[in-house]
Amino acid sequence: MAQTSTTTAELLEVPLEARPKHIAIIMDGNGRWAQRQGLPRIEGHRRGVASVRRTTEECARLDIEQLTLYCLSSENWKRPQRELEFLMHLLEQYMIEERSTIMEQNIRVNVIGRRDAIPDAVRREMQKTIDLSAANTGLRLCLAINYGSRLELVDAVREIAEQVQGGQLEPSAIDEETVRKHLYTAGMSDPDLVIRTAGEMRVSNFLLWQISYSEIWVTDHCWPEFRESDLHQAIRDFAARDRRYGGLTG
Repeated sequence: MAQTSTTTAELLEVPLEARPKHIAIIMDGNGRWAQRQGLPRIEGHRRGVASVRRTTEECARLDIEQLTLYCLSSENWKRPQRELEFLMHLLEQYMIEERSTIMEQNIRVNVIGRRDAIPDAVRREMQKTIDLSAANTGLRLCLAINYGSRLELVDAVREIAEQVQGGQLEPSAIDEETVRKHLYTAGMSDPDLVIRTAGEMRVSNFLLWQISYSEIWVTDHCWPEFRESDLHQAIRDFAARDRRYGGLTG
């Protein structure tokens, strides 16, 4: 997809009601970007944190209601141990160093995914940030960590089955809302817009239930290269699309 530069003034011509309320991003290409620069893969992850900061702050400034970032998939544990340890270090560092900014910008942090594989020290700092920001009313920042949508659906089905077995729920009463309430994202809106970086044309086990009617926007830029102008262009393109949800218009 061709990229064009969009100034903030131009972006603000998109009225608030035409902007996506919930943006989800598959942050891809950190390692590839680093290799192209002749740098170790972990440097790509470090630079990727700067893109997280920029994108989060811009979404907060633009009154986006929720930003969900695919930080670590359940499949990523197959990566080299040194890289995984560095990713956990970056996550812990982010949770500590960004707290003041999170509070200043009224951002509320949530985490989805299976936390059992995350080191205790990282989980503690994560929970501190979640608890500290719980009363904030601005942008909801949802981090998908050790997340896989198929695992999420398995966990939801297991919980529903336990309710049926316990006599709390009739099988005939199970509907879409029942499933929705048992997903990790219960209480959150579905994404309006999914952004994927690094030019990949797949959803990679990310929010499979939730993105059924999401608009998808792909950029060739790797995540460390992702700038506010890319976010602006994605929002402008989103606003120009005709969302029919299976129906007809015109």
